[in-house]
Amino acid sequence: MRIDIKELRESTGMTQKAFSEKFGIPISTLRKWEQRETSPAPYVAELIARTLPGTDPALRKITGKNGKFYYYDRYRKSVSDMQGNEIFIREDLEGVKEQNLALYLKDLFEDFYEIREKFNRDCKYDKEEDILWSE
Repeated sequence: MRIDIKELRESTGMTQKAFSEKFGIPISTLRKWEQRETSPAPYVAELIARTLPGTDPALRKITGKNGKFYYYDRYRKSVSDMQGNEIFIREDLEGVKEQNLALYLKDLFEDFYEIREKFNRDCKYDKEEDILWSE
């Protein structure tokens, strides 16, 4: 089975730039793959697909009203977004109402993105300035 890189990328909701950066693929190469001028080696496409949660049939897919998908891995006790960001949780999600669960996951990942952005800003600022923080 041939993996369509464009479909794979679009399933994540990522732009070509974000996808190429995440996987270390030159954007020109990704564009050629998507336009079918060239093709990645089959094992490369398979490796990329395996890192994205939507390709694992063992995961429970949760669909939000906003068109975003989340995935629950009950064995790893984790949830993932469409881009493969994974958050480990303690609570078993079996029995949680699907509609509510989608809202909880939306909130969880929005907070995650915000905290991650703050962390990246702080680290960048720390590299540029000669300061020490205290608690």
